[in-house]
Amino acid sequence: MDRAVIHLNVADFAVSVERLIDAQLRGRPVIVAPGDTRAAVYDMSDEAFRAGVRKGMSLARAVRICRRAVVLPPRPSRYEQAMTAVCRLARPFSPLIESGGNDGHLFVDVTASGRYLGPPVDMAWRMQREIRRRLDLDPIWAVASNKLTAKAATRTVKPAGEAIVGGGEEADFLAPLPLGLLPGITPSDLVRFRDFNFDRVADAQALDADQMQVAFGRRGRIFHDLVRGVDPSPVAHMNQRPPRVAAAHAFGGDTNDDRILDAALYGLVETAGTALRERRMTARRIGVILDYADGVRCARRQASAVGTADDPALYALARGAFGLARVRRVRIRHMSLVCDRLVFPSGQMSLFDDGGSLRQAHLGAALDAIRRRFGRDAVRMGRTLPV
Repeated sequence: MDRAVIHLNVADFAVSVERLIDAQLRGRPVIVAPGDTRAAVYDMSDEAFRAGVRKGMSLARAVRICRRAVVLPPRPSRYEQAMTAVCRLARPFSPLIESGGNDGHLFVDVTASGRYLGPPVDMAWRMQREIRRRLDLDPIWAVASNKLTAKAATRTVKPAGEAIVGGGEEADFLAPLPLGLLPGITPSDLVRFRDFNFDRVADAQALDADQMQVAFGRRGRIFHDLVRGVDPSPVAHMNQRPPRVAAAHAFGGDTNDDRILDAALYGLVETAGTALRERRMTARRIGVILDYADGVRCARRQASAVGTADDPALYALARGAFGLARVRRVRIRHMSLVCDRLVFPSGQMSLFDDGGSLRQAHLGAALDAIRRRFGRDAVRMGRTLPV
């Protein structure tokens, strides 16, 4: 039986939900971000996007770029309620429903549903119709043989439309696309591809598995499958625990030495970052769990509007969570790091990058390449060296 996966995407989900509540926002550029001008953009309307606003951009810069924009604070509870309603409408079509959080993205595996409910395309159209009729939201959709291809397909028709990729057509469909449209390709990956003058998926498809491994090390096998639309990852059951990446460190002796704790924290970040990049995922939330010597446990989290798999960005979030969790003078025995709210990254780079992100992407790609070839300890950050 040919596999069939539907990807639903309510574009600009947070803005779409806000427009349901306030119809005067329709047709106007809207930015969703905390009120602090140093805060990052959480979401934006298509009008603001076309003006140059991007997720993760500072609010101050976004407002300079799009002066007519209406700025609204994020209201996560609203988005959670709306996402729950979308999942409820998809539930009659399959129990295999996986969301990426409260972001308007939904995968539905309807492979086994066709016998009772008709062709996958008909099911996708019926889901879209029900969501439009009952929630007044307008999702785009794609049908493909796996999650990777389905999500890439919806990116080609955003902000409105639908796409169908037949089984066996994945590589041909992806070939003309920019590499940045592939789910799982990060900006640092793009830097590495551009070192070989690869801009389109077809350029990377020209390499066989061995050549890809020579160029990209362990991740070469992953990229070889990715650019051909090969993705065996299952759609999780709606009651299944969401995926996450975790790492832990047990101290040889209980400690409250700032240097030792910071070195351990950065080491956990490097471990988690490597795992995220190998899974082609980014994390939008990081949690730090501290176990004190007297048995007390304290856990705190820090969230980001834009997912990341780059070590410095992960470390900044982890450091914030660590500062919130370290509330006692008692020595620490064990530290854990948990990355969750995992999503496929966007390979698109900011139109208004000041160069810092690009330099970091170059550095990250170089460090990964060195460690893949010579081992994890071939290059180490100064803060992780023994005190």
